[in-house]
Amino acid sequence: MSDVYRSRVYTDRPEYADFDSPHKFEAIKSIIAKRLVQYPNAICSYSGGSDSDILIHLIESVRKIYDLPQITYCFFNTGLEMEAIKRHVKETANKYQVRIMECRPKKGIVQAVHEYGQPFVSKIMSAGLEGVQKKNIPLSIADEYAQAEDKIAKRDELRKRYPKCESTINFLCGCNSKGEPRPDIQLVIGSSKYMLDFIKENPIPFRVSNRCCDYCKKQIAHEVQKSFDMVITGERRDEGGMRSVPRKDNTSMCFTESADGKYRLRPLFYVSDADKKWYKDYYKIRYSDAYEVYGLTRTGCCGCSISAKAIEDLEKIRPYEPNLVKAAWNVFGDSYRYRQKYNAYKKQRQLEEKSLNIQTSIFDFLQTQPERRG
Repeated sequence: MSDVYRSRVYTDRPEYADFDSPHKFEAIKSIIAKRLVQYPNAICSYSGGSDSDILIHLIESVRKIYDLPQITYCFFNTGLEMEAIKRHVKETANKYQVRIMECRPKKGIVQAVHEYGQPFVSKIMSAGLEGVQKKNIPLSIADEYAQAEDKIAKRDELRKRYPKCESTINFLCGCNSKGEPRPDIQLVIGSSKYMLDFIKENPIPFRVSNRCCDYCKKQIAHEVQKSFDMVITGERRDEGGMRSVPRKDNTSMCFTESADGKYRLRPLFYVSDADKKWYKDYYKIRYSDAYEVYGLTRTGCCGCSISAKAIEDLEKIRPYEPNLVKAAWNVFGDSYRYRQKYNAYKKQRQLEEKSLNIQTSIFDFLQTQPERRG
């Protein structure tokens, strides 16, 4: 096990990360209290989702205990939000007697997707494939790298052949910038099994991009948050994706100073799904109708094609908000259909691989048996 790579997100763990739920949340309350005293000019993102509901309950409980001044809450309306979520935001503001200001981006999801492309599988995958499409880099460089005896030399040759394409080359070849193979990290196309083979056999019929997230959330968030000293968000490591990948400014941890000089507090970073359930049950927190009535397990931009359950979730939403479901299909439909095709391809490849392994095992077994003599 000593050879297993573990990122700083896992190795730089505070002690409370391994506490049981009651003691973990007491530790988190202490952290929130300490940081709000230090940086009272704080803003907290509230999405109307389950993580946000836990977070706002924690913050408001701490404020009440220590008689701390109010902080600012903000809800980013991307233009493709469930009525259940918008309704819940207003209900939550009334419940805690706080103001949750609604912020809208200059470019909503519909416009951003139309201009730049649709997300596919994950933010990481979308960014990588956008680079491949925009820079017109052939998928065959992955084979060149895989077959090269001197991979470092091949990586250097690819750098010269495709200047200013560092991350895209790494993404396709499954390596780092030094040319060292890194096939098991999330930042490469191989993080999704058979994806490279699938795209070779089934070229992508639409533009891929994750920029809708940049325009609809990140840019507006940066603009709104710039006048505050501390930004509080409900990100959790267990959600995976980029949240479990440490970045240069160390913003993957619970409390950090970011590159722009702002302080970032992520109180829920080491909170697991089991911890959340305990907190919800203990404090009798009611999530939005999206969870309690529709039956969703996660919310966000409605129908975002990054979610593996996007189509399934839309069918749960359809009886209550059919027009929103129709809009989501109009925005992300190409990505939905392509992912369905990829899922079918992956399933078929897995079946073929399993069948081949069984046949190989049987052959190996027979080879080891003594020859029968009549």
